[in-house]
Amino acid sequence: MPEQRRIGYRWHLRTMMAQRNLWKSTELLPLLQSRGIDLSESQAYRLVTGTPERIPARTFAALCDILDCTPRELFEPVVEMRAAATANAPRRPEDIGVKPGHPIARRIRVIPPGRRWLGLASPATP
Repeated sequence: MPEQRRIGYRWHLRTMMAQRNLWKSTELLPLLQSRGIDLSESQAYRLVTGTPERIPARTFAALCDILDCTPRELFEPVVEMRAAATANAPRRPEDIGVKPGHPIARRIRVIPPGRRWLGLASPATP
């Protein structure tokens, strides 16, 4: 089994804008509109302040053109987690000391101080 990896990314739009002296998401709107990309103010704000899950390729290309940067400078893939091809986890519950029919967690009942549990349906009142 090959190595398992969870891939994430870092979105550097805000940093790239700051390097070009663009401080507000609304400053980006006319630049995008001049390239045929129409976003609302709230969409532009979310694009700048958040990490988008989806972005149209034309919008991404327009951002690279506006900021005079490469896609790699704007969007940086990163490995969030790696897992070995084979884990050394126990294969059976008995391997970690759990006996069949005897669960690890059991239901417990908390009895207030001063009361005695008699094993009945409800605790007896003293």
